[in-house]
Amino acid sequence: MTSSEPAGTRTGARLTQTATLAEIAREAGVSAPTVSKVLNGRADVAPATRTRVEELLRAHGYRRRRAEATRSPLIDLVFHELESAWAMEVIRGVENVARDAGLSVVLSESAGRLTPGRTWADQVAARRPHGVVLVLSGLDESQRALLTSRSIPFVVMDPAGDPGADVPSIGATNWQGGLAATRHLVELGHRRIGAISGPPQMMCSRARIDGYRAALETAGLPVEQGLVKTGDFHHETGYRLGRELLDRPDRPTAVFAGNDLQALGCYEAARELGLRIPEDVSVVGFDDLPVARWVGPPLTTVRQPLTEMAEAAARLVLELGRSASSEEAPAATRVELATSLVVRTSTAPPPVAGS
Repeated sequence: MTSSEPAGTRTGARLTQTATLAEIAREAGVSAPTVSKVLNGRADVAPATRTRVEELLRAHGYRRRRAEATRSPLIDLVFHELESAWAMEVIRGVENVARDAGLSVVLSESAGRLTPGRTWADQVAARRPHGVVLVLSGLDESQRALLTSRSIPFVVMDPAGDPGADVPSIGATNWQGGLAATRHLVELGHRRIGAISGPPQMMCSRARIDGYRAALETAGLPVEQGLVKTGDFHHETGYRLGRELLDRPDRPTAVFAGNDLQALGCYEAARELGLRIPEDVSVVGFDDLPVARWVGPPLTTVRQPLTEMAEAAARLVLELGRSASSEEAPAATRVELATSLVVRTSTAPPPVAGS
């Protein structure tokens, strides 16, 4: 049986999509199978050709239809840098959600870069996971376009910078945490409070140190720039900068460290200098890692709900995947979870002058 319908419209939506792919192939000067390879994340396409086809796919607003996009039972979890204790809390949270959904977790690291490499994006496109959770990382425009064209949702947890209004993200109240930590020390009677921040390019680090400054200014205390050190969230840096602060003749009587690892480095510096915690110097951290309860003395710190943040990020990325077919967007795609001060025995009133 023959039909008088035009070939380009005979099968409705399905052939409309085929015609679009054919048009993209013609505009790119390649074959339709080459366009298909790019769509499926195949590696055997020249970089220049892939870039040209991807640009045309974006220009046409092409997205794989849900029926075509067979999902692997995976969630991709990407760290810019793996720190064992901190990362384990995040991995645990994503695993909790993935396990309940019958999914597995693929773990990768971008070797300290705040944006994964292009090879990573191609690999994710080929895997076709249910979604991607990026921790302290982000995506450049081409990576976002690549994942969007494959209908692979992504969520940024604790974004390093401003992820953009249209990027789903899960964070914590870092400014409030820095404020609470410093206010606690002020209320104990400390007037010279040092600080060891995290990397200045990270939004969470800037927010914590801004909270520190706000607490001092609210109490009518000066922010002494010599008492504010720029760290990188590593133990070794906490030790080195802690020594710089505590070896001063006019050393501070308390230190607010931007995370627990730096606080523990400060512990080591104090011990080497013969200073007792909290009798000679008080120390406050940020994160409330399990080790904060085990060290001597147990560390006063700001609890960042890392596991809950990771669970929220994983749930959100799965909701985004489901909403792609139902066209019902999640109620909130930019969420901040509350931090809270956990007071232990690493903080006390400052020593009496001359004692």
